[in-house]
Amino acid sequence: MAVVVAAAAEAQPSPGVYPSRMFRAREFGRDFRSLWGAEHQQQEAAAPETGVTVWLDRRSGSGFKSRRAYRSGYFGAWVRLQRGYTAGVITAFYLSNGEAHPGWHDEVDMEFLGTTPGKPYTLQTNVFSLGSGDPPRSLGREIKFHLWFDPTADFHHYAILWTSDHIIFLVDDVPIRRYGRRSAGGAAGFPARPMWVYGSIWDASSWATEDGRYRADYSYQPFVARFSAFLLRGCSPHAPRTCAAPVAGDLTAAQLAAMRWAQRFHMVYNYCYDPKRESFPHPGNAAPTCTHRPHPPTPPRRRTTAS
Repeated sequence: MAVVVAAAAEAQPSPGVYPSRMFRAREFGRDFRSLWGAEHQQQEAAAPETGVTVWLDRRSGSGFKSRRAYRSGYFGAWVRLQRGYTAGVITAFYLSNGEAHPGWHDEVDMEFLGTTPGKPYTLQTNVFSLGSGDPPRSLGREIKFHLWFDPTADFHHYAILWTSDHIIFLVDDVPIRRYGRRSAGGAAGFPARPMWVYGSIWDASSWATEDGRYRADYSYQPFVARFSAFLLRGCSPHAPRTCAAPVAGDLTAAQLAAMRWAQRFHMVYNYCYDPKRESFPHPGNAAPTCTHRPHPPTPPRRRTTAS
């Protein structure tokens, strides 16, 4: 019986829908520009694997930003992470309007939290709206996962689908989290203003790895992340109201089953179940986004990865 359960936990179910295969990637420079740390970026020009390599060392990290904003859409990239000691280092792919609305911004994150040899990366998903991520509020909605593969061994596809009704996070086309507008309490808890697409690598030693227990060790520099074959398909801020995300927003039965599998076997943290958080639902203080909660997180399973 234990063998059967373990096999079910490891076998990725078919989502039945594969958005990553629906579009052609374009040249990195056509859709993105360097935002900071340009000397820590190297654009890859060989089609079709157009992309960029970014790295962090003692001097700087690096970040890039899409040339245009979107009010909805499908945004994905193939990413390969560095193996070995990467504690304190965050590699991120996200949507934000922080430069347009400083101190009162919206953001949708997929962040890879660095680790120590023998322990898996943590993929953190998060949503901020109307300044909920800005001091002094800083109220996040984090849900974290340990992936069912080694993200350092090869490229894997990570994507965000943002529609007027919900935000869906996908890994290799498997939905891992749905953040709905209705369950978020309507406009107050749901990003609705135009956002740009970003990627970055930076030092977050104060909190990234086991709450800051392990910090970036620059004897292992440079810390490298590779992004390839970006897919950016969406509606511009000035598009007609009839413009919609290019991928169907409703999840099919197969996609819902795949999401339940990911949350049951690979989710390791859910802010809705954290009694230390202000948003923890209890009488008189139930956060709207926790009204319909995913499965409680599975205790982390020790996964040995190549060092």
